[in-house]
Amino acid sequence: MQATETLRPSKSSWRKSKALKRFLANKLAVFGFVILLLVSVLALLAPVISPYDPAQIFFTDLRAAPSANHWFGTDELGRDILTRVLYGARVSLSAGLVSVTMAMLSGTFFGLIAGFFRGWVDELIMRVVDAMLALPFLVLAITLAAILGPSLQNTMLAIAIVSAPAFARVARGEVLAQREREYVQAAQALGASNARTVFRHLLPNISGPLIVQTSLAIATAVLAEASLSFLGLGVQPPTPSWGSMLNTARGYLAEGPWMAVFPGIAIFATVLAFNLVGDGLREALDPRGRR
Repeated sequence: MQATETLRPSKSSWRKSKALKRFLANKLAVFGFVILLLVSVLALLAPVISPYDPAQIFFTDLRAAPSANHWFGTDELGRDILTRVLYGARVSLSAGLVSVTMAMLSGTFFGLIAGFFRGWVDELIMRVVDAMLALPFLVLAITLAAILGPSLQNTMLAIAIVSAPAFARVARGEVLAQREREYVQAAQALGASNARTVFRHLLPNISGPLIVQTSLAIATAVLAEASLSFLGLGVQPPTPSWGSMLNTARGYLAEGPWMAVFPGIAIFATVLAFNLVGDGLREALDPRGRR
C-alpha cells in the first residue's frame, strides 16, 4: 500500500509534464499566453508606466493626435488614452477573472450534483440550465445588468450568472461519463460518502474540460464587460473601461480615430489571446481531440 501511494504523485506529475510539453509545442497557444502575460503586467504596472492620472484633463490637448507626450493621443476631454487603456485593462481582466470564477464554482457544483445523483435532481437543474442557454448570452447579460443597475460589481454578477450554465453542462456531461468507472465504484465499495466521491474522486478527473471552459469563458466575459460598458450598463465614468472608451469614440471617428483604434485593439488582442490559450489547453489536456 505504501509503495502504491508513493507512485501516485510521480504518475500525476508525469501526466502534467506531458500536458505542459504539448501546450508549449503549440506556438499559437504560447503566443496567446505571452500576450496575456504582457497585458497583465501592463495592467499591474499602470501607475508606473504612465505618468498621468486616468482622469487628468489637458485642456490644451483636446483630441490630440499620438505624439511624444501622449503616445496614443488624447480623448475629447484631453485625457491620455494610453493611461486609460492601461487602467481599463485592470477593469476588463478583473471582470473576466472574478465573474468566471464565480460562474465556475457555482456551475460546476450544480453540474456535479446533477450528474452524480441524476433523477429528479438532474431534471430540475438541467431544465433551468437549458432555459438559460436558450437565451442569447449577451441579451441575458444586458437584461440582468439593467435590472441590477450599472456598476462593475453588478456587471461581474450578471456575467457570472449567464456563464454558469455552460460550466454546469460540461461538469454534468463529464460526471455522467465517469461515474460508472472502476475507481468510482471502488470508492463507494470502500464506504466513501457521496460528498467524498464527488469532490475527492470525480472532480479531479473532470478538471481538464473545466479548465478549458474557464479560459474560453474569460474571453467571453471580457467581451461582455466591454459590451455592457459600451451600452452604459457597466463601469461608470470617470473609471476607464475599454467599452466606454469605444462608446465615447463613436462621435469622433472622423476627428480622432485613435480614440477608437487603441481600445479596440486592446479588446481584440485580449479576447484572441484567451481563445488561443483555451484551444492550446484543449489539445494539451485531451490530445485525442487533435487532428
